[in-house]
Amino acid sequence: MAQKLAIQGPISKKNLSLPKEGWDLERIEAELEDLRNLDHTRWEDGRVSGAVYHGGSELLEMQTQAIGKFSVANPIHPDVFPGVRKMEAEIVAMILNAFNGPDDGAGVTTSGGTESIIMACLAAREKAAAERGITSPEITAHAAFFKAANYFKIKLHLVSCPAPEYKASVPEIRRLINRNTVLLVASAPNYPHGIVDDIPRISALATEHGIPLHVDCCLGSLIIAFLKKSGFPSPYEKEGGFDFRQPGVTSISVDTHKYAFAPKGSSVLLYRNRSYRNYQYFLLPDWTGGAYASPSMAGSRPGSLIAGSWATLMRIGEAGYINSCQQIVGAAKKFETTILTNPVLNSHIGIIGHPLASVIAFTSRNNELETYDIADAMDARGWHLNSLQSPPAIHCAFTLPTAEAIDSLISDLIEVITELSLRIEERKESGDQSVHQSGKSAVLYGVGGSIADMNTVSQFAEGFLDTLYKV
Repeated sequence: MAQKLAIQGPISKKNLSLPKEGWDLERIEAELEDLRNLDHTRWEDGRVSGAVYHGGSELLEMQTQAIGKFSVANPIHPDVFPGVRKMEAEIVAMILNAFNGPDDGAGVTTSGGTESIIMACLAAREKAAAERGITSPEITAHAAFFKAANYFKIKLHLVSCPAPEYKASVPEIRRLINRNTVLLVASAPNYPHGIVDDIPRISALATEHGIPLHVDCCLGSLIIAFLKKSGFPSPYEKEGGFDFRQPGVTSISVDTHKYAFAPKGSSVLLYRNRSYRNYQYFLLPDWTGGAYASPSMAGSRPGSLIAGSWATLMRIGEAGYINSCQQIVGAAKKFETTILTNPVLNSHIGIIGHPLASVIAFTSRNNELETYDIADAMDARGWHLNSLQSPPAIHCAFTLPTAEAIDSLISDLIEVITELSLRIEERKESGDQSVHQSGKSAVLYGVGGSIADMNTVSQFAEGFLDTLYKV
């Protein structure tokens, strides 16, 4: 693993201390260019699931200019950087509008989906403590909820997502609700399979019991918000929708750095009202350095990212997001339809659940063809797809670059399935009774690769994180 991540070649020189004299601009520019051009999975060619959601050169140039204009800006000083304060407020307002926020709706920007989810859990815990006196909070989704539960000492209840729908079980949620429950959670869609939970029914539960409901739209972002306007089915339209139109929905997390195409490190956490948002604030009125107030986890925050995000929203506009949704979801639907109808594919793999947006997950339909063998074979062809577990599966989160490569993705998958099927038949004909060593593509969020023993995944993940900080 360390060898795979280590930089090899002409720029493998390690910088372990400050240079005695600062480098000249030409050297820095050359070094940055070399680092940018290191051998990597070609997201530029659409061969990566998720990760880079737009990648257009014109948009990147505009974002770079916006970021440069506010590179020293810090929203902790709104009097010094009033333009950043204005842009941040407008980002929240625009995203709130896209998710049908009420007149009293509110929100904050954060560094990403994990922070948005963590702050939603914190606000729910503090709200329950203040209004209901709960000191042993419990919640009933993406791994960030586990992180929040660990940080804030919240008991986490897990519910199953049974086949064939792979939605969170509403009867299980009902059964697990108790006097200490401070938050219910639903996904729109979930990360593994791209499935939208039954938000109307979960909203009804939340309303019945007076418990907040958070809808995780981090991955769905503006794709799911614009499905209907793009001509695709939108989740639960007949039942009132999936967002603040449902009376039980009290908060929504939306990653603007995904399908809103903003620079990395930008997300928005929305609340039904301002009073709920206040529970996530940190206030220290009697600090010797002066009254201190912080809206989220960070103190200082990069105003440059706020500028880049604001500029992105204003540049693309509603028409641009609708057009992008049509391209991305159109590619996802083409991929799904091909798996369902192509005889080579549908005889060996099947779609998980009924995805509505940009994420399509599939798994082997028989015991002879291993799902992780497919993942390994696609990886060998230069595709960085995401391996899943419980059950073993593979998903592709379609993006604008991936949409352009959809035909290559389909043809390579057909060839891979054909080749693997032939190997199985050859083994049968030869009478080979040896135990097949199945592929073990790493089931580690954001990372592709192979490990020998799936029982060592935790140790592998820990070692991976350590390796990231090795020079």
